[in-house]
Amino acid sequence: MQIINPATEEIISILEEDNQASLQSKFEILKQAQCSWKSQLLQERISIISTFSALLETELEDLAQTLTSEAGKPLQQSRNEINGARARIKWMLANAEKYLSDEIMVDEPGLKEIIKYEPLGVICNISAWNYPYLVGVNVFIPALLSGNSVMYKPSEYATLTGLKIEKLLKKAGIPEAVFQVAIGARETGSALLDLNFDGYFFTGSYKTGKFIYEKVASKMVPCQLELGGKDPLYIAEDVLDIKNAAIGTADGAFYNNGQSCCSVERIYVHEKNYEDYLAAFVEEVKSWKVGSPTDDGVYIGALTRKDQIGVLENQLEDALAKGATILTGGRKNENGKGYFFEPTVLTNVSNDMLVMQEESFGPIIGIMKVKDDNEALKMMQDTEYGLTASVYSADQSRAEKILGQLDSGSGYWNCCDRVSAALPWSGRKHSGIGATLSHQGLRAFTKPKGYHLRG
Repeated sequence: MQIINPATEEIISILEEDNQASLQSKFEILKQAQCSWKSQLLQERISIISTFSALLETELEDLAQTLTSEAGKPLQQSRNEINGARARIKWMLANAEKYLSDEIMVDEPGLKEIIKYEPLGVICNISAWNYPYLVGVNVFIPALLSGNSVMYKPSEYATLTGLKIEKLLKKAGIPEAVFQVAIGARETGSALLDLNFDGYFFTGSYKTGKFIYEKVASKMVPCQLELGGKDPLYIAEDVLDIKNAAIGTADGAFYNNGQSCCSVERIYVHEKNYEDYLAAFVEEVKSWKVGSPTDDGVYIGALTRKDQIGVLENQLEDALAKGATILTGGRKNENGKGYFFEPTVLTNVSNDMLVMQEESFGPIIGIMKVKDDNEALKMMQDTEYGLTASVYSADQSRAEKILGQLDSGSGYWNCCDRVSAALPWSGRKHSGIGATLSHQGLRAFTKPKGYHLRG
């Protein structure tokens, strides 16, 4: 398997992919090791993960360089991601004992009722390339803390990063047999579905998630899917600082080249603020530096996957044919190497355009004028996805009323494109099933057992 630098198109590594026999062997290793791992005290597992987090800080620059080389994101954004992962781990470590320890529900003479949280067993984590540290720690950290062994398949576009993660986990004290890495692309992921894991946790596209869900359904084990989004944002007419709102929401749309499941992907602006917002938004986008992700000050680096350029061009062509106007951007890199696409802002858009309906996962955004809250709500509801939604308004109750009518896993007031370790991260409809993060994310890797104790 070739690892290609998306900014230069150079081959930076060649790795041997796993096959069915090697995956079966790794699975058996994990199965045998899990019993001894779950018998370790929770505090011992917490200590090991704490050491892992410290190693992420110690080796930050090397890890960031590796991530940038295979994912194409600006170096500072790679550093930001690793530091963000450490912040999530910190919350998990602080709350693991509280949410993974036994709970005494009834304690009276002659009777105790207790909930014990047992590990699922051996779990399969098929992870994503856009934020390999952030989406990775959402799964393998609570899985390990709760006593599971883990088969971790990094994306083929973030495999070197996945191997770095494995190295540091084992350096921190995770037993060799408790964490195994599956190397490969689609065929490897499909082969993992044939093994008898005790839980499947996938981050990626709706199409692949649906395939996984149907494939493992008969096994009657947990299957959590963190899938895509077509996340809407509404700018109401009472926003006090339009310029700052435009700057913040442009970042929400284009950070990490728009390659985030919770990126803002559709913007609806009240007609009273439309022109001012549009001008400020475009001004902000034009101010960004586009170029090599290792250069200082670059905000837009290379797209991770070459194929995504075709997706963006198709959405752009469809939008222009239906009357959209390009305010800035719209071109891929015609001269030189690298998977670069200019940050693109479209106006005169409508909800029947692909760019307003299908996940873009790239630096393109449509901005649409609406006359009031009702029209904005109708447009925001018009989607098969349900990950996040945002409302910018001076009135919190107004924003919450709109957000309450949207079928999404997260709602934002005067913010967007953010994740908190303390809150559940979940999708509705085509955006997935199940939750990571928060106490629900810790317990997602456990099986509750009720004990009725008389005597």
